[in-house]
Amino acid sequence: MAPHRPTQPIPILVNREGGTAASAGPDLEDTIRQACTEVGITAEVQLLDGAEMTAAVEARKHHPLIVVGGGDGTLGQAAGALIAAGSSAVLGILPLGTHNHLALQLGIPKDIAGAIRTLAEGEERRIDVGTVNDLVFLNNASIGLYPLLVRSREAGRRRHGMPKWLANLFAGAAVMRRLRHHRLRVEIAGSAETIRTPLLFVGNNVYSLERGQIGQRAALDEGKLSVFAVATNTRLSVIWFALRALVGRTDAEKDFAALQTCRDFTVNAHAADIHVALDGELHQLRTPLRFESKPGALRVMVPREDAANS
Repeated sequence: MAPHRPTQPIPILVNREGGTAASAGPDLEDTIRQACTEVGITAEVQLLDGAEMTAAVEARKHHPLIVVGGGDGTLGQAAGALIAAGSSAVLGILPLGTHNHLALQLGIPKDIAGAIRTLAEGEERRIDVGTVNDLVFLNNASIGLYPLLVRSREAGRRRHGMPKWLANLFAGAAVMRRLRHHRLRVEIAGSAETIRTPLLFVGNNVYSLERGQIGQRAALDEGKLSVFAVATNTRLSVIWFALRALVGRTDAEKDFAALQTCRDFTVNAHAADIHVALDGELHQLRTPLRFESKPGALRVMVPREDAANS
């Protein structure tokens, strides 16, 4: 169902550092305001630095609808703030990040006008979130190769002012030179297994490994986590796996040492803390890591089903 039309302006909080937002230029705020006017929405638009988003969402937790503009990491940050505050607010989404995986999965239009129209004409839907040590992720969490890539990329951007796409190329080359495997003890449903892997991947709900469907999920509300551990052992095999994954040619039986779905599980490592990437954002967390699915914990605005199918 769609939320009642608010009697006060709808807060629209935009991470100005998001990929699309950063490239939109000085007219971004005016573009958002104009799109709101065209569909009859009165809005309070505010452009923020990413570090300011949590406090801004918390300050507006009593609003029935809070709109956040940014990428998946920003949306996860906002969702975490709403859930921690016990807010019943519905989260509206402006896909203004680099990849916008969640918005794509929810069928939210990529353009600002279309996304704003969803706020006025859409409906509410409940989706699951994943958590690790009480931090929220909406798409996935990972240990190993990807967090190392993010850390190297951000260091390059800080030192040399590179755009993200160029920093990714340099980071990929740097990571492959010093790739290491993690020895992790994974406990699921009372059964423990020690694995050695360059990448442990945890999906919020079940990610497909079928050819041509890598990175897609059939559902966002099944209350499950999917756990994958890459089985390759050498740098060359990891590079080969990454290249095949990009074109949807992974082999579930050969490429993954573990592949399970569960409601919750624990990961232990030798280190007292470990880097974990949550929806592309890097965090340093204390071990053990406690992963859990929170079914239906987040309310989001999506296009109406009848409109999406018309």
